[in-house]
Amino acid sequence: MDKITNLKEIILKTLDNNKALDIISIDLANKSSMADYMIIASGTSSRHIQALSEQVLEKFRKSGIKNCKIEGSDSHEWKLIDGIDLIVHIFNPEKRKFYELEKMWSQLIPKEKVTI
Repeated sequence: MDKITNLKEIILKTLDNNKALDIISIDLANKSSMADYMIIASGTSSRHIQALSEQVLEKFRKSGIKNCKIEGSDSHEWKLIDGIDLIVHIFNPEKRKFYELEKMWSQLIPKEKVTI
């Protein structure tokens, strides 16, 4: 198992152990160059979302990812933890349903066509 796949498993386990809801992992290979994987989960309250994001950030840092950070730190509805090759989104259920990231990224994205 490579380093990023191992880290993905650590993050999934951390979210599960801390009662995150509806956790999914999306393989972004051949879909985007921004990351290898995207993990999406829901929290039950703004405090739960904040705690989950801090725990994920700590796991990234312990794994040697120094440039990771939390986006949406002022938001009570979502957080994005950028672990360079692994991106974690944590939403409240309503905001997650609104953005439907798993629907957008799970589908096969066709290559762009050039029109002249």
